Amino acid sequence: MEKQKNAVGRRKEAVTRVFISKGDGKITVNDKDYKTYFPLAYLQNQVEAPLKTVEATGKFDIVVNAQGGGLKGQAEAIKLGISRALIEVNAELRPALKAAGYLKRDPRSVERKKFGHKKARKSYQFSKR
Repeated sequence: MEKQKNAVGRRKEAVTRVFISKGDGKITVNDKDYKTYFPLAYLQNQVEAPLKTVEATGKFDIVVNAQGGGLKGQAEAIKLGISRALIEVNAELRPALKAAGYLKRDPRSVERKKFGHKKARKSYQFSKR
């Protein structure tokens, strides 16, 4: 691999661009270390998950630009982006990542508000008499 590869990950409103290159395992999100950006352990595990699956934890430097959504949406978008970028680097990793379910774009997002309702499904109180 002569230069960096990139991929896009999306989840809810979050969009992340992931740049991967050979290195010593540094993961940076919006110019911060990912452990400072994601203070919760389970979000850090989401980011590390694809690398642990293919046993590439200390082999790549990853730089991420994350926009929109909340922390959880961004973490899951990064997971998808890293998985896609790893496949660009080495196509033989695809079966392992696919079996773990890291190549699926999660389609769930917030349902829109309907008119005549308080929220997407919640109605105003109805009194028959």
